[in-house]
Amino acid sequence: MPDSDPFQPQRGVRSFVLRAGRTTSGQSRALAELGPRFVVPFARDVDWDAVFGRHAPRVLEIGFGMGEATAQIAAASPERDYIGVEVHPPGVGALLLRIERAALRNLRLVQHDAVEVLRDMVAPQSLAAVHVFFPDPWHKKRHHKRRLIQPALVALIASRLQPGGVLHCATDWDDYAQQMLAVLGDCALLANTADGYAPRPDSRPLSKFEARGLRLGHGVRDLVFVRR
Repeated sequence: MPDSDPFQPQRGVRSFVLRAGRTTSGQSRALAELGPRFVVPFARDVDWDAVFGRHAPRVLEIGFGMGEATAQIAAASPERDYIGVEVHPPGVGALLLRIERAALRNLRLVQHDAVEVLRDMVAPQSLAAVHVFFPDPWHKKRHHKRRLIQPALVALIASRLQPGGVLHCATDWDDYAQQMLAVLGDCALLANTADGYAPRPDSRPLSKFEARGLRLGHGVRDLVFVRR
């Protein structure tokens, strides 16, 4: 893509913060043995039809964590292809193990910053959907600037969605949900499918992370917007 891309981020801007985490022996094996097959190296102008061996509706997920929901969603919709973006090796290794166990063929992973993946690896108006489920809430006010859902990223995501494509976000932090609703509502390319928050679509499984939030009394909010 040309260097004049309006979504060129400032130096140092990232969609994640690296944290220490232990990679298990199984995850390490998966990274070594399954990674070459299912992890797509960061590169510009990737031919995703060639990667998946077919042309199909394509969904990208930002920050899949340990990949539990991602694997369930991909297994439930074999007619769609899924791209999971995550930087943390334990999560990538864990999802690779799920891919192996479920024999999933419609899921590929990218271990790289989502901003650069969207900008350089995904063509404009090429995605059927983008999922952002339970991003780090950065609950302290002084850290809110680190939150993933910000106007620049939402504009980039919207530019990569096909007309009618869906941006589906979910969070269990009320003040982050309010921020998401405001930021997504301010994006001229997106329209809300609900009057405020949306009911949880059946397509998004109830994850262990979400169940934990519910036990802690955190109300879960889904936001489902479509590309105009």
